[in-house]
Amino acid sequence: MHIGIAGNIGCGKTTLTRMLANHYGWTPKYESVTYNPYLEDYYKDIPRWSYNLETYFLAQRFKDLLEIKESDQVIIQDRTLFEGVHIFVANNYAMGNLSKRDYETYMELFEVMSSLAGAPDLLIYLKSSVPHLVAQIQKRGRDYEQSIGIDYLAGLNERYETWIAGYKGRVLTIEADELDFENRPEDFALITDKIDAELYGLFPIDKQ
Repeated sequence: MHIGIAGNIGCGKTTLTRMLANHYGWTPKYESVTYNPYLEDYYKDIPRWSYNLETYFLAQRFKDLLEIKESDQVIIQDRTLFEGVHIFVANNYAMGNLSKRDYETYMELFEVMSSLAGAPDLLIYLKSSVPHLVAQIQKRGRDYEQSIGIDYLAGLNERYETWIAGYKGRVLTIEADELDFENRPEDFALITDKIDAELYGLFPIDKQ
């Protein structure tokens, strides 16, 4: 089984991926952030490095999908192949950060790769407002993220909403703004109750 965690920068995807993997005994697949050779350069000069960064992410996520396809384990993935295309690449192209030539080349690669790999069995979408994302980005204090603009985050959020509204697979939306699932066990339990209901047909306990 393949479970994907989707959401904007700073919404808590990596933390939730780790916690759910530990809770259920699932195998995590993390986004290539720590070892990404383009990330710091990208945030310094987005138009210059957009194609390089997105192509690197595409290759890494595709390799993960091939491993997921061959695995008999339950694998939970921090951000999916499809987000990279429908959210980040689309946003950079719309903002003029990707040329038409680079965008079309990227999409050719994506079309080939997506024909060989399916969508997740369940997509968990962490929905966050821009102010919440800004607060979380500032809190975690990655130097290269401090230059991210509010307009950039807002554009990504709009594309997430459009993408999720038209998503054809199974999706579970979690309103993340009021949750602190890393530090409040009751908030994490709310999430696992919803996941149990989706995966196993259980009814979550109504916690008021």
